[in-house]
Amino acid sequence: MPTFGSQNLMFDFDRIIERRGTHSSKWDSIARLSGIESPDAIAMWVADMDFAAPPGVTSALTAEIQCAVHGYYADTGSWAAALADWMARRHGLRIDPRWVSPTPGIVSGLGLILQAVSTPGDEVVVFPPAYHAFRGIIVANERRILDAQLVETDGRYAMDLDALRAKLTPRTKVVFLCSPHNPGGTVWSPSELRALAALCVEHDLILVSDEIHCDLLLEPGAVHEPVGVVAPGESSRTLTFMAPSKTYNVPGLGASFAIIPDAALRARYVKATAGIVAEVNVFGYVACEAAYRDSEPWRQALLDYLRGNRDYLEKFVRDELPGVRIEAPIEATYLAWLNVADLGLAQPARHYESAGVGLSDGVPFCAAPGTHVRINFGCPRSTLAEGLARMKRAAPAR
Repeated sequence: MPTFGSQNLMFDFDRIIERRGTHSSKWDSIARLSGIESPDAIAMWVADMDFAAPPGVTSALTAEIQCAVHGYYADTGSWAAALADWMARRHGLRIDPRWVSPTPGIVSGLGLILQAVSTPGDEVVVFPPAYHAFRGIIVANERRILDAQLVETDGRYAMDLDALRAKLTPRTKVVFLCSPHNPGGTVWSPSELRALAALCVEHDLILVSDEIHCDLLLEPGAVHEPVGVVAPGESSRTLTFMAPSKTYNVPGLGASFAIIPDAALRARYVKATAGIVAEVNVFGYVACEAAYRDSEPWRQALLDYLRGNRDYLEKFVRDELPGVRIEAPIEATYLAWLNVADLGLAQPARHYESAGVGLSDGVPFCAAPGTHVRINFGCPRSTLAEGLARMKRAAPAR
């Protein structure tokens, strides 16, 4: 196996942290969900990373633990102030802390906004290939999915808004957007976002933007603009979900939030949370504050390391995995969307499981069977190298 040196002396992203037996969904559920029984199976599916969280986050959580009394969390002023400062510095979005509504997770927040602004039988637009939880929460809330297939244009994904406009009906009420895109890694341009916001105005749609990956931009020069920046005049119909979970690797702490500038829309959302969302997770919001206030050096080092992983992955796929290609440039996230249609596999994820590699199959993301898998490269480079080597060894005869 190749050996690699850490790319940043302050933070050791090469360190292997044993996660088996730690109640890890990613590692301890792999046998049940995939059928892989091998004790050395490599989990490269669900979107959490295998790196230690930022030291500032760990220190803040340690201090909370040492208080020894873990009661209900209140007085959210310092957390909200840290978030507002981060949004202004990083994204040019000035928010009033009163606009922020904590949620235990973005997926649950998506369900709440559906209950707030639509009724059973209404249509919700998604852009396939799309984050699989979008589809699940729409169906669970008895709404209908209206697919607006992304198209490859000039080597990247693009939204075909003319085709979408032709499919809209009076029952279409909400648009779910993933920005940056999961699983494709596309960073939407301001002009693309403005065009989508204009369509929402034209057809009286609520635009719900999941921006959980917005602080994981890998492409030099790429800029994420929240919908609140590109469409400030449309705040009555826009809602932004964010969380520190993907960027700072704290998804198990249940700390997410909705940014809702419009008072009337915010009131509808808050009403939907009544009796469902009670107290927030004290550890989650302690971690959230530390992430946004103290962890920028770690984030920058992480981005450097992920860029190295992305480059390693892209070269390996190009040189060592014939019949596999990366569908779109990986401009953001630590996820790659691999087109494996040329391999002729009925169930490609199952095929790679036979080699001890757990990937996400493309079907839940609305890909045709046998055409795509998603791989998580948010791991030590030695783990990535071994996982890719196993995929190479499992290559079907051509």
